[in-house]
Amino acid sequence: MSNTLMTGRREQRDGSTLLVIEREFRAPVEDVWAACTDPSRMERWIGTWSGDPASGSVSFRMTAEGDDVPAEEMDVLACEPPRRFVVRGREPQPFSEDGSGETAFWEMELELEETDGVTSLRFVQVLAPGATGVEMAASVGPGWDYYLDRLGAALSGDDVDRVDWEAYAGGSSDYRERFA
Repeated sequence: MSNTLMTGRREQRDGSTLLVIEREFRAPVEDVWAACTDPSRMERWIGTWSGDPASGSVSFRMTAEGDDVPAEEMDVLACEPPRRFVVRGREPQPFSEDGSGETAFWEMELELEETDGVTSLRFVQVLAPGATGVEMAASVGPGWDYYLDRLGAALSGDDVDRVDWEAYAGGSSDYRERFA
């Protein structure tokens, strides 16, 4: 069981089920944008990328997952600094906890808005086709809560390693319940 609050919720858009997680940071929008898009700053909390986004694709590697995690090719669908960024993986990924079952393309977007020195971040992941996206939400939801809390630690100058994955690991059941 997770001892950390899972914060994602389900939304529908254009016939797709979405996982939506929001955070607020006491930081200018440009700083949050840089933390989410600059490869050297991203590496502190999630991973890094290489390539030329102007070409329409980048190679992304989740370094926080370990040294042996392969890079994934991501298509850049939108890049509107410092407000919106949308990417989609080129290869479908398994989304069940044991790696079996259906696969789906990773499609994620970040939307940022600043008001009075506080930047609101809206993270959206399009879930696998189907009525609810239950299994994909259960698989990825706890991880995105974990990574967005690591982003918060990085932005506030705290040690991101103090955000302990074990506190999030049991969150799958919470996401299964809310997406059922």
